[in-house]
Amino acid sequence: MTERAFDPELLEMLPLLPTVTDFSDPAEIRAMRESIGLFAGETEPRDDVVREDRTVQGLDGDPDVPIRIYRPASATSDPLPAVLEIHGGGFMVGSIEMMDPWCDRVAADFPAVVVSVDYRLAPEDPFPAGIHDCYAALLWLSENTAELGVDPERIAIAGQSAGGGLAAGTALMARDRGGRQLCFQLLEIPELDHRLKTPSMMQFDDTPLWNRPNAVWSWKHYLGPDHEGPVSPYASPSVAEDLSGLPSAYVSVMEFDPLRDEGLIYAMRLLEAGVSTEIHAYPGTFHGSSMVANAQVSLNSARDASAALRKALGV
Repeated sequence: MTERAFDPELLEMLPLLPTVTDFSDPAEIRAMRESIGLFAGETEPRDDVVREDRTVQGLDGDPDVPIRIYRPASATSDPLPAVLEIHGGGFMVGSIEMMDPWCDRVAADFPAVVVSVDYRLAPEDPFPAGIHDCYAALLWLSENTAELGVDPERIAIAGQSAGGGLAAGTALMARDRGGRQLCFQLLEIPELDHRLKTPSMMQFDDTPLWNRPNAVWSWKHYLGPDHEGPVSPYASPSVAEDLSGLPSAYVSVMEFDPLRDEGLIYAMRLLEAGVSTEIHAYPGTFHGSSMVANAQVSLNSARDASAALRKALGV
């Protein structure tokens, strides 16, 4: 691994983390899903959170979409804000369980209703399967606010890594289809650009957890083996020509992350389009370095994202 000025609190974790992963073989991807599932496990819900698993109708004849709903256990007569959460994993791995702790915390501490989406993964289900599932979950959430006790004017979307890209794509789709408008988009270390040509993407080819070789396979699988021609902005939001009319945004990036520059460029384009956008870049960090949760830079990142989401939801 190239020597880089990583934050000292992150150094102990580096030898334990993979760099370039073999995403070329679908069998290896499935094995990775299983290993990540065993590592993440399914955490028991907090005493102050009620979880419920459901399936909702897929979009345009697609299969039904599994979701997990998180509600504060304490009843309230006032409508709550809601967050549609989309997990990361390079469009290929990841699960609802990965985000259980985050969703529990938001549900209990804000408080809010959180809906997490178990969207279909590539390579078995390339674009548009994943974005369709996320948008189907958003439609269900916006159409069932009364049952859920949700304020329809305070629905945000949140995602990390590939989930951030899916969140951005879902926000674009919601704007273009004229449905319920989101009030906010929380895009943490988002994967947004299939073109793989930014300076950070070209430079960081051996960074921990995520790097250019991993990103190349991520997009190959997500777009599908038969893809030719232009790429939809719902898949690759960075190619969207018009970002006006989107909900206000929070975009975070990590210094030694190949996704850094596409996140910064997208955030700047949102601002240019008149979309209120908060931008954070964290020095000495890499993609997924927040796994070292007690490092001060990770605490700062979590605090900043939480504060922005709270402000947007009015809690």
